[in-house]
Amino acid sequence: MNKIFNSAEEALQGIENGMTLMLGGFGLCGIPENSILELVRKKTTNLTCISNNAGVDDFGIGLLLQTKQVKKMIASYVGENAEFERQLLSGELEVDLIPQGTLATRCMMAGYGIPAFYTPAGVGTEVELNKEKRIFNNKEYLMEYAFDSDFAIVKAWKADPHGNLVFRATSRNFNPLMAMAGKITIAEVEEIVPLGTLSPDEIHTPGIYVNRIFKGEHFEKRIEQLTTRKK
Repeated sequence: MNKIFNSAEEALQGIENGMTLMLGGFGLCGIPENSILELVRKKTTNLTCISNNAGVDDFGIGLLLQTKQVKKMIASYVGENAEFERQLLSGELEVDLIPQGTLATRCMMAGYGIPAFYTPAGVGTEVELNKEKRIFNNKEYLMEYAFDSDFAIVKAWKADPHGNLVFRATSRNFNPLMAMAGKITIAEVEEIVPLGTLSPDEIHTPGIYVNRIFKGEHFEKRIEQLTTRKK
């Protein structure tokens, strides 16, 4: 099966209104920039987006919020996105804020094919509302379900034609977990290398999890908060 697509437009075929999408990244690090811009261009609406956060107002998922293409955000952090905060407080946007570790584990369980798990995170807070609780060894746990998404869209550094992925430094973040969790996983990458180039020891996500890859262009790689010291 050919996994290499010529563009974001080709790779994102099949994404329709009302679908649930996982989007890798943390802050502005390791986000699928080209894919998000293509979703904006396609004007795909009524989306449920699963991501650590929603970027900033003019970059990342923030662009989809500006155009009101997102119906619901499932995230662990509101972050630096003023429009996200505004839509949340006004009730325009449905938001499910969950602990970051729970977000990661719900991705992982989806990849493992495990439908649910128990965690102590959120016990005694609003997180536990309408969730099943059980006691193990005299401690309360919440039952959380694995995510169910139509597509996972991730950003990687390198890929080979089989879809094996390598992530660079901190841009790995949520990307490998989401890559294994989508029914269809799309990876936008900086470089596609010949088969056999990647050492098995450096592959972070095996190609068995990846359905489509394309080479992105013009990655901005913005820094969310630039901090420097005086000379």
